[in-house]
Amino acid sequence: MSPEHIIPGCNGDAAAPSDDSALGAAIEQVAPLIEEVLRVGKRSVENGRVRVSLRTEAVEERVRSTLGTRRAEVERVQIGHEVSEPPQTRQEGDVLIVPVVEQILVVERRLVLKEEIHLRFVDDEEIVEQLVERRVQHATIERVPTAGAAPPTAGTDQ
Repeated sequence: MSPEHIIPGCNGDAAAPSDDSALGAAIEQVAPLIEEVLRVGKRSVENGRVRVSLRTEAVEERVRSTLGTRRAEVERVQIGHEVSEPPQTRQEGDVLIVPVVEQILVVERRLVLKEEIHLRFVDDEEIVEQLVERRVQHATIERVPTAGAAPPTAGTDQ
């Protein structure tokens, strides 16, 4: 054997004693340690797209609703007495009273309350059914893969 023993891969870091008498003794060997470093990362990969299509159609359906109406019942009440100034419109219960005055020329001028118009408002409800047309939209969703992209497989980290 040669006076120095080099372990391959040790870059000359390990050496055996040079005398032949020590060859029988235990040879000390030094081996370098190698450490692997794992680097984990992720990135976005487009593997498909989604297309949403809307379709609108007209659908006839019967609708029911309550319509409110208001009408006035007119009653003319003859009064015929003189007043010094025109009376104000007033409310008595559910009746609105609108005074009507007339100016009469006499030797002197006087206001005469000729009549009052009494308006009573009557609320009424009527249920009405009518066919109406309304628009309805339907959405269709379709997955569209991109060109050259394979779908990801389970357990693969890309």
